[in-house]
Amino acid sequence: MNSTHKPLPAPVANFIRNIVDADIASGKNATRRWSGRPGLAEQHHAAASDPAKIRTRFPPEPNGYLHFGHAKSICLNFGLARDYGGRCHLRFDDTNPEKEEKEYVDSIVDAVRWLGFSWDEGGEKNLYFASDYFDWMAACAEYLIDTGHAYVDSQSSEEMRVNRGTLTEAGRNSPCRERSVEENRGLFQRMRAGEFPDGAHVLRAKIDMASPNINLRDPVIYRIRHAPHHNTGGRWRVYPMYTFAHPIEDALENITHSICTLEFEDQRPFYDWLLARLAEGGLIQRPVPRQIEFSRLNLTYVVLSKRKLIQLVDEKHVDGWDDPRMPTLVGARRRGYTPEGFHLFAERIGVSKSDTLIDYALFEDCMREVLNLSAERRVAVLDPLRLIIDNYPEGQREDCFAPNHPLKPELGTRTLSFGRELWIERDDFMENPVKGFHRLYPGNTVRLRYAYVVKCAGFDTDETGRIVAVHCDYMPDSKSGTPGADAYKCKGNLHWISAADAFAAEVRLYDRLFSVPAPGADGRNFIDDINPESVRRIMARLEPALENAKPEERFQFERHGYFVADRVDSVPGAPVFNRTVTLRDSWGKKG
Repeated sequence: MNSTHKPLPAPVANFIRNIVDADIASGKNATRRWSGRPGLAEQHHAAASDPAKIRTRFPPEPNGYLHFGHAKSICLNFGLARDYGGRCHLRFDDTNPEKEEKEYVDSIVDAVRWLGFSWDEGGEKNLYFASDYFDWMAACAEYLIDTGHAYVDSQSSEEMRVNRGTLTEAGRNSPCRERSVEENRGLFQRMRAGEFPDGAHVLRAKIDMASPNINLRDPVIYRIRHAPHHNTGGRWRVYPMYTFAHPIEDALENITHSICTLEFEDQRPFYDWLLARLAEGGLIQRPVPRQIEFSRLNLTYVVLSKRKLIQLVDEKHVDGWDDPRMPTLVGARRRGYTPEGFHLFAERIGVSKSDTLIDYALFEDCMREVLNLSAERRVAVLDPLRLIIDNYPEGQREDCFAPNHPLKPELGTRTLSFGRELWIERDDFMENPVKGFHRLYPGNTVRLRYAYVVKCAGFDTDETGRIVAVHCDYMPDSKSGTPGADAYKCKGNLHWISAADAFAAEVRLYDRLFSVPAPGADGRNFIDDINPESVRRIMARLEPALENAKPEERFQFERHGYFVADRVDSVPGAPVFNRTVTLRDSWGKKG
């Protein structure tokens, strides 16, 4: 169930679920044992059977903020574990000391929790750091050296690049490839001790330099880096490559299904080769983890490239990583997007092996669907124009009642105070109405929602000719909810706020950051495709019930869309509101 008390949609069958179903039916992983924490095979062999039917993992590198694509992976991995009686681990792949920071670790933890998932289940606390496995990884590397499956290469990076070959030309063996086991072990130990500068040597797997898959042409598995690490400090002078570390991490954690995006498909042969060698040596238990690839998220009107997101922030095209226009999860949260909306979106788009471009309108529709059920209604006048009811008694006030949620009568009503002077939307009045305009214009009648029918009697202008007030007469027997109300038939129905009670607040009208579906396509600079109207900041008039809105409280502003009290800039008694999404998709019309 989600926070709107509406059941989440039933999981849709897909190729990954078919694989998991088949593995469970065959009992493939039923013999696995689990000691309660990651470790080599000998640690698990002495333990009981793994209580989890499957184990998945979400393995971000803590070198940036998570984005919408990560949300798809989080929902997939944690959702599979939830649906199959398994566990999903949150693991930080922190094997690159030069790019990783504690700030990103904290933000990732917050983002996963915000999406509604937990790695603490069944007495297990499955939050791990790859850097905690460095000793085991080094032991695996030394095993490969001892069994002739790895060697230390002293070529320069340029020499290695040239000798690696091309897609149509086989690679050439390194002159270091036939070093003895003793020499390789000695060099690797000296690398670990910090005797050599960065780039002097690397450790490579010994596979096949003529392989048609370039990733099997003796890939580098360790390199020298004299850099402090956020978790291990200055202890290590060599660090494993991601392609070497990742399969070992999966094996140590008893992962059954290692789900990743399609760019890792070419790396799967090395993943399988490495785990097979380590299983042969008894370092990891069988069955070994299985890597499965799916297509990454591609959205219109969005860029998800980390390089481009960094450029947007560094060049100040946006106001930081949590700018509500950014496709980061911190930005999404500040925008007012909901975890339930992300869950629904992930279910709707599903998973596949083919790269497809998802229309951003589908994402927004998922958010609207969730917010329509969960968000209470309030009145906001975004572009205020004064409405004066000439025949309403001066100083008189009366209560009108509006439902907090039309679909949830149990939430009751709230009181709107009605008086002689009100605020209405400026675009609800036209001096010379166009065809089909049914709101206020001289001589026309409209209903003020929850209140009376009024007839436009005229308007006032300032010295520039700008309209500053509209005058109306009201029909005393037309109040909503009274017997006389049915006698009046009006095509226009306007929202309003009492001028005496409304308060002024900053409202930020956010829209899509880019004005074209494919930013940067056809050789354009993606920066040139930024939507100049992606945010407008206005001072609006809001009903009193909004004055004490708490940060992250969400509302539907009637006729305008869904809004959230900004979690950063709102203070008690002075909320700032961000538009999450409009009531309807207006971009389809723009196209």
